[in-house]
Amino acid sequence: MSRLNATHDPNLQSWVESANQPDTDFPIQNLPFGVMRSPNSNEPSRIGVAIGDQILDLSLCYKAGLLQQLPENLQIACAAPNLTQIMMMGSEATSLLRNHISQLLRRNEQPQEAQATLISMSDVDLLLPTTIGDYTDFYASIFHATNVGKLFRPDNPLLPNYKYVPIAYHGRASSIVPSNTAIARPQGQIKKPQASAPSFEFTQMLDYELEVGFFIGSGNELGQPIHLDKAEEHIFGLCLVNDWSARDIQAWEYQPLGPFLAKSFATTISPWVVTLEALAPFRCSALERAENDPAPLPYLSSSLNTEIGGIDIKVEVLLRSAQMRAVGMTPFRLSCGSFKQMYWTVAQMLAHHTSNGCNLRSGDLLASGTVSGPEKDSQGCLLEITQRGTQLVQLPTGEMRSFLCDGDEIILRGYCEKQGHVRIGFGECRGTILNAVKNSIFTP
Repeated sequence: MSRLNATHDPNLQSWVESANQPDTDFPIQNLPFGVMRSPNSNEPSRIGVAIGDQILDLSLCYKAGLLQQLPENLQIACAAPNLTQIMMMGSEATSLLRNHISQLLRRNEQPQEAQATLISMSDVDLLLPTTIGDYTDFYASIFHATNVGKLFRPDNPLLPNYKYVPIAYHGRASSIVPSNTAIARPQGQIKKPQASAPSFEFTQMLDYELEVGFFIGSGNELGQPIHLDKAEEHIFGLCLVNDWSARDIQAWEYQPLGPFLAKSFATTISPWVVTLEALAPFRCSALERAENDPAPLPYLSSSLNTEIGGIDIKVEVLLRSAQMRAVGMTPFRLSCGSFKQMYWTVAQMLAHHTSNGCNLRSGDLLASGTVSGPEKDSQGCLLEITQRGTQLVQLPTGEMRSFLCDGDEIILRGYCEKQGHVRIGFGECRGTILNAVKNSIFTP
């Protein structure tokens, strides 16, 4: 697990002045990685590092000779079109690169050529950070699992395996999209309570799920499990994830094999990947289990994971309707939760994933499942907040919501704060629901 070093010094300042503002998500202590391209162009994508409201273009740094102190293969990886090569090189290479970038950007350390390597965030499109080969979505919040379970099994909300097994399903990597991608309302089979058979129609119970994702850095060989205390060596960094869900389609299709078309139509991720090293000041103990809960099985248990396996990330969801945008209203906050309250840690999720010998590959995305807490205002989806649509949410315009309407924009935010350390953020994860196509060729 990453330790504190000179890159975490709260007194560090950057020659990029916007990075020194107290409200920035991207101070010099953060330095998250992303991939960009000029708008409306077919040019090759490039790797960048967020610093204030600017991006350090690593391909320009490579061409300007600003990376020459790094190993040659790492320099070449910085000029690649996405982060896959850097991810493959593992946590030591990531740390080496992050330290070098920190030195380039420190106040009074500005090389003469460095100014020309900066690009304004407003001048580029942010893309997926890597080629995502596989996507696995967990169910790691006991509060979310309990809240949802109560809606369907009031007397027995948690199934017997939950406190033993990090539950997950295999998602669809091809429909993962970057922030600001519009989301089409899906169609599917829906079995209404009063109907004798399902119909095929647009979902009327479209939902978001607030999640935290993590990208695999160096992978493992097929048949070679990853030990719990080595798991974080295989994690490149974290992002925000919106696992869009069609609850009415899900209710009909999920038994006996779990989520399918209700989830695979779109998953949105934030564009900036915050490295585990940047999060070192915000590590915390894993969630303390209830006295009568079973202890994790030995392969999911270690003193190191218990002591610092958690990450204290505050996460929030905001909604802005089309009507709110039309009159210039700010987004309405639906909830605010904490990632430190997850029942399973990122290391436990990864270790369990590989415990049968499953091979993870660089760029694979694992997500936590909905981040919810014990309070109503910390619940991470509308299914929980509205009690499956029975308790409506009122927006500042007077509009009511049970689930998402066409034109609604969902904004996820995440950040870490701790006394004695600089606040760092994840940026935003945004998506707006398109108007349903009433004359879809799939509609009977």
